[in-house]
Amino acid sequence: MGLEYRSFMANPKTKSSAQTAKKSNATAGRKSAGRSLYSKADLEEIFRRFSIQRPEPKGELEHVNPFTLVVAVALSAQATDAGVNKATRALFAIADTPQKMLDLGEERIRDYIKTIGLYRNKAKNVVALSEKLITDFGGEVPRTREELITLPGVGRKTANVVLSMAFGQATMAVDTHIFRIANRLLLAPGKTPDEVEQRLMAIIPDQYLYHAHHWLILHGRYCCKARKPECERCVIADLCRSPEKTWDIPAPLVELPAQIIGAEAAG
Repeated sequence: MGLEYRSFMANPKTKSSAQTAKKSNATAGRKSAGRSLYSKADLEEIFRRFSIQRPEPKGELEHVNPFTLVVAVALSAQATDAGVNKATRALFAIADTPQKMLDLGEERIRDYIKTIGLYRNKAKNVVALSEKLITDFGGEVPRTREELITLPGVGRKTANVVLSMAFGQATMAVDTHIFRIANRLLLAPGKTPDEVEQRLMAIIPDQYLYHAHHWLILHGRYCCKARKPECERCVIADLCRSPEKTWDIPAPLVELPAQIIGAEAAG
């Protein structure tokens, strides 16, 4: 694989060749609806490069324990991580357990999170999930998906994030970034998040599965952006099969600066 990559770099395609390939890529995408266009070797190389670029990727939601992680992820629906962090920083400083959250009460929770979209309904869910954690789980966050999704405001995506970030399980939480990337790159096309999750779990090489969720999110957030992908900054530009691709030459494969999460990033 390394030899193939070096030979490619010695004879890179031009921007125009990527644009010329759009039509054929689009046709291939239609023919392979629901199926990845990438070979096993392609997939190994894609995630190998992501692993070099970000050896230890991290989620960008601030939390101090599994409970605050559940709350933060539930609050992040239709909101940015940065916006959630700004709202929860003070909240979690005084309410980092289900009981403390219940003692705070719905009205005061609303005051902390009112800058987040749908904050009224989310405040109700935070109270309800706190109550359920106490009554059904002894105040502890459960460690199975089946139990997690019984909590108010917690769906499959939130459960997968918690299983991965709090309990070290290899899961694939399909958010808007991953859903877009999987379909745009024709990596794991699917009409629903569940379809995309199933297909990604089937094709991602085992040794890369644990970090794959964060690699794909961060790639979508900072490089393969929603409005306009920044193909010239992409380390997998040569491997990408997206009809939207505008560049064929992969960006230099170097480790990125360490992520700055939370208050440091805000300051």
